[in-house]
Amino acid sequence: MSFEYEELLKKAIEKIPKKVSSGERFKIPEVVIEVQGNKTLVKNFGEILSALRRDSSHLSKYLFKELATPGNIQNNILILQRKVPKEILENKIESYVKEFVFCKICNKPDTKLIKEGNSLFIKCEACGAKTPARQI
Repeated sequence: MSFEYEELLKKAIEKIPKKVSSGERFKIPEVVIEVQGNKTLVKNFGEILSALRRDSSHLSKYLFKELATPGNIQNNILILQRKVPKEILENKIESYVKEFVFCKICNKPDTKLIKEGNSLFIKCEACGAKTPARQI
């Protein structure tokens, strides 16, 4: 029984599973906020930190500076001392991710922040690149 190349190729292509996922494995959780008086509570701050694989002090310090507001963290909830719309918070977190999470070389989110002396670096676990990060 002899098959032509095109027939074999067609059969092989039919056996390849169809792509199910979107290919996007990194997703920032949607921000869940609650406004209490003049305070904004980010209820899922711990979940966001887990997804970004970042320390609470680094992300919170960034948000406090970017939003020009004081705040603190209690029980994995970020408390901002003024009303902040959800859209603005999401934009600031996206900016943080672009600057401090994604690798500048391969554009993958598999990074960690490392401190060497007084300098902060983004170390990529995917490609091995080490790029400087600005101090907050």
